[in-house]
Order: sequence, then structure tokens, then C-alpha cells
Amino acid sequence: MLEVSQLSIGFRRPLGLWRREVVPALRDVSLHVRAGEVLAVIGASGAGKSLLAQAILGLLPGNAELSGRLRFQGAPLDPATLRGHRIALVPQSIAWLDPLVRAGRQVEWAAGRAGLPTAQRASAAATALARFGLDSAAARRFPHQLSGGMARRAMLAIATLADAELLIADEPTNGLDPENAGRVLGHLRMLADSGRGVLVISHDLAAVLPQADRVAILSDGTLQETAPAAAFRGRGEALASPHARALWQALPEAGFLTAETG
Repeated sequence: MLEVSQLSIGFRRPLGLWRREVVPALRDVSLHVRAGEVLAVIGASGAGKSLLAQAILGLLPGNAELSGRLRFQGAPLDPATLRGHRIALVPQSIAWLDPLVRAGRQVEWAAGRAGLPTAQRASAAATALARFGLDSAAARRFPHQLSGGMARRAMLAIATLADAELLIADEPTNGLDPENAGRVLGHLRMLADSGRGVLVISHDLAAVLPQADRVAILSDGTLQETAPAAAFRGRGEALASPHARALWQALPEAGFLTAETG
């Protein structure tokens, strides 16, 4: 579905009065997302996760320089025509919701952007919200009246109304308690099981592992490893990179293994 080959991103900045330099941020990243799977891209802040999403969506700032190849469904990726239709984003912050507009109305707007006739938008919005466990009472609420988990599910309803083939979820568990985080990730798993490709960007390896098919580990702008989720077990013997093993061994699920104890 989505193929990223040797993607590098740098940013131009002035160097003195007449010169410029390009500061590298992402280096030779290659990965792919298949239909029907959840690929989790894991890394700390500054690892390059959000840059990857911005490149796929065509949202990089003007001083960015990009090289490499991006393809979608076998053709060169054209973000301007695909974004919001065949490729959808679930943003990191619930501040993307309009604070002055009720949740249901915002989902109706998404139905309009998806091309549905005016007469069908309200019922389509109600159906989309119900798919993520939000009833008519939630639809009547303003964003500040929704819990964090409910707001993220409203954004999922907005993102999926156009039946996008690829869904990119940027830090979908940020600020959520474990129960709501699991619920949101479970919905993403459901979308993958329906045939979509799902790219989850997260710093929280423990949260995404139960729902992911594969995990790509980013560190300092480079891809350390892409491994099956099932490789994160035991002492991490099935993981190829020391960085991936260290991330796994630091989790409670691995017993907080360290070089000294492991």
C-alpha cells in the first residue's frame, strides 16, 4: 500500500551572511505499510516520527529538503490529491477540534468534505460516531465537554468518514489513561482488520504492542529496525538492533531487564 524508500529529510538554515547549510533530520528511512495491518513507528521525541508523517501527507515546511521515494498503491505519492481522501490523519492534539462547534457538527463537516449530499451528512456522522462508541449525547457536546478518550474517538470518526485506505495516527494515546489508550488503539486495530493500512506514530511501545503487527524503531533520525510485534518477548533475542532490545528490556513486560540484571 505505502512504500517509503531511502527517505531523507533536512532543513535549510542560514550559515553566516551568504551561505546556507542543510541540517539532516531523517536519514535513509525505508519501510512499508500493508493493507490490513498496523505498523507502529516508535521513537523518543526528536527521533523523526512526526517528520515521516508530514512527508507522507505533504505537510513539511518550506525550508525542508526531501530525497527518496514515496509510493502509494504502486504509484508515486501525490499528497495534495490523496490527503483527506485516500490518506487520512488522526492528529496528535485534540486542539485540532474546533472548540466552538459541537462534535457531531464537526463530523458532519467531514461528511461534506467526503462528498456526501447534504441530506445524508447527519446520518453518516451519527453512524461514524456510533462506530467508535459515541452516542447522540456525545455528539451534542463541545470538545471541552468530552473526555480525552472521547475527543480522540471523535477525531477517528472524522478521519475515517471518507473511507481512507491509509490512516496515520500521530501519538493517539498521548495524555490518555491505560484504559482509554487501549480503547483507542483497539479501534485502530479494528480499522486495520477491515482492510485499511494503519500507521501509528508513538513513543509508547508498551501501549501499541498488543495491537501492532510490526514495529519500526526510529532513533536520531535513522531506522534502527523493523520487527514483528511478536519479536518483543523474552529478553528480546529475536530483535536485531541493540536499541530495540534496550527499549523492550526497559519495559515492565520484560521485567525491566538491564545489562546488569539480564
